[in-house]
Amino acid sequence: MQIAILSCNPRCYSTRRLREAAEQRGHKARVLNTLKFAIDLEAGTPDLYYHQRPVDDIDAVIPRIGASITYFGTAVVRQFEQMDVFCANSSNGITNSRDKLRALQILSRHQIGIPKTAFVREKEDILPAIERVGGAPVIIKLIEGTQGVGVVLAESVASAEAIIELLQSQRHNVLVQKFVAESKGRDIRAIVVGDQVVAAMRRVAQGAEFRSNVHRGGRTEPVELDPAYAETAIRSAQIMGLRVAGVDMLEGHDGPQVMEVNSSPGLEGIETCTGLDVAGAIIDYTAAQVDFPEIDIRQRLTVSRGYGIAEISIPDGSIYCGKTIAEAALRENDINVLTLYRGTTVIPNPRADRVLQAGDRLLCFGKLEAMRSLIPKRARRRRQPKVQQIVESNVVNVTELPHAAPADGS
Repeated sequence: MQIAILSCNPRCYSTRRLREAAEQRGHKARVLNTLKFAIDLEAGTPDLYYHQRPVDDIDAVIPRIGASITYFGTAVVRQFEQMDVFCANSSNGITNSRDKLRALQILSRHQIGIPKTAFVREKEDILPAIERVGGAPVIIKLIEGTQGVGVVLAESVASAEAIIELLQSQRHNVLVQKFVAESKGRDIRAIVVGDQVVAAMRRVAQGAEFRSNVHRGGRTEPVELDPAYAETAIRSAQIMGLRVAGVDMLEGHDGPQVMEVNSSPGLEGIETCTGLDVAGAIIDYTAAQVDFPEIDIRQRLTVSRGYGIAEISIPDGSIYCGKTIAEAALRENDINVLTLYRGTTVIPNPRADRVLQAGDRLLCFGKLEAMRSLIPKRARRRRQPKVQQIVESNVVNVTELPHAAPADGS
């Protein structure tokens, strides 16, 4: 099998380990400089050229796209996708995860714990935003910072306001985030490959440094993840649209709090700490998935007029409460239930005898006219003191859909 590793630095640890792991398993691995590609577009025949030669012998791609080349790098990955070449991470997933604000916006719609976060542009909105996330101390982050760069702990409201104003004056976009004090300078990095956590470690900040990144001198220790943390890591990666990801989580009083989902996690720290062959796990997964290239649902839906994807909620008092999916007669109305969401539980391809409960959400594909009749009119959000009642959006953006695990009929 021909595996291409997209990387601008063939000597870096992660790239070398992926190549070694591929060759140890009998695959042919090539490290291709992402910036040396040329993209050709013509009706029906998307093509790629590398050093002026056509690329037509690649079976799978493992992208290692740096933050500085996100735009061109994701364009190259997208072109491989159009050529039906399997990519370990999709172009859309890389784009989703690269922008911290975008990533948190996507995660916030799902039952994933995240630190309370605000994004503001106007000076008069800074103090109210700090108050809404819980007051000082607060974390201030650059939206596109990496390896702990652009992350500041502001101990007081005054210092937070001054830092934000300074960064905004330099035309930086910044996030204001709740400081999870109970985490005490610690976080967990979990490496997700497919639908499994293949390795996890705890990173602990040293001295007065509150950032636990290894690049900041953080100490690491292997950790056996609690099931709640493993499930959160896997779901976060899937929601982002990533098959290979490093998920960073704080250990909060209320459980895992996802800080970041990284589409190109470094392998040196996690392999050194745990002694596990993470690179090998990525190669094994990639090789097993070659026959299942990424499918952009949006493109496929354009040829099915009148059909689409929608999320149907089952509110308390609905006529469907207590009925099985079969008794709800959705299939007879040309509606197929793809996934059932029940609280934090995700049930792909639910059985026809599954009984529906109040609060269930059904991700469906079918005739839009039939589904539209099942979706109640959108209710206005009402705010009460200290309470924010959220009404779920009924229509799903297909770019944010989690990649469901293989159906087991449960």
